[in-house]
Amino acid sequence: MHPCCIYPVRMPSAPAPATKQPPAADRVYLYVKQAVLDRRYAGGTLLTEGELAEAVGVSRTPVREALLKLEVEGLLKLYPKKGALVLAVSAQETADVVETRLLVEEFAARRAVPAPDRLIRRLEELLAEQKAHADAGDLAAVAVSDRCFHAEIVSNAGNAILSRLYDQMRDRQLRMGVAVMHAQPDRVAKNIAEHEEMLAAIRAGDGERAAHCVRQHLRWVKVLVRGDDR
Repeated sequence: MHPCCIYPVRMPSAPAPATKQPPAADRVYLYVKQAVLDRRYAGGTLLTEGELAEAVGVSRTPVREALLKLEVEGLLKLYPKKGALVLAVSAQETADVVETRLLVEEFAARRAVPAPDRLIRRLEELLAEQKAHADAGDLAAVAVSDRCFHAEIVSNAGNAILSRLYDQMRDRQLRMGVAVMHAQPDRVAKNIAEHEEMLAAIRAGDGERAAHCVRQHLRWVKVLVRGDDR
């Protein structure tokens, strides 16, 4: 399994007494980051240290440390004495991510064939997971399975530099994926159908067809953001 396909850890509401807790700042970091990625904290939400400290059950000091780290990652903007503003995903950022994905994923799709059996099996598993999460209405989990499907193909291309570049976009992809599915709920079923077409092309050993499927799969995001067909 590709390492970036591990599901994000969700903070338990009441940790088991026997379980050793990670450092307080790490707990706040994981709690806030996951809430931002799955849009429980949407763009434009103002978070206060006091509210977060109470939610996670820590003092304000580790909250400040965690928020500083999240600001460096570009998820928040800190305002002294006011709190932390969750930054919305801009149209330009989305367009940049889509263009980068096209460059990496079209190349990877061509390199995916002839596909080893392990890749086919893993893509089948991820497609089944995506369908199950969609049936359950868990859009955050759908976004993870969606992203993992593409990451497995990239990983199989055998280019470590491209794989690392792709992994750096993980958080942005997950956040954008959930946001778009909330705004365009019909895209969930369409994404699954397009993944099935991609898998069929890879299984058939048709690299050019697989690359075409990737291009068509990502084209709708570009159109949605820019409002054109370019």
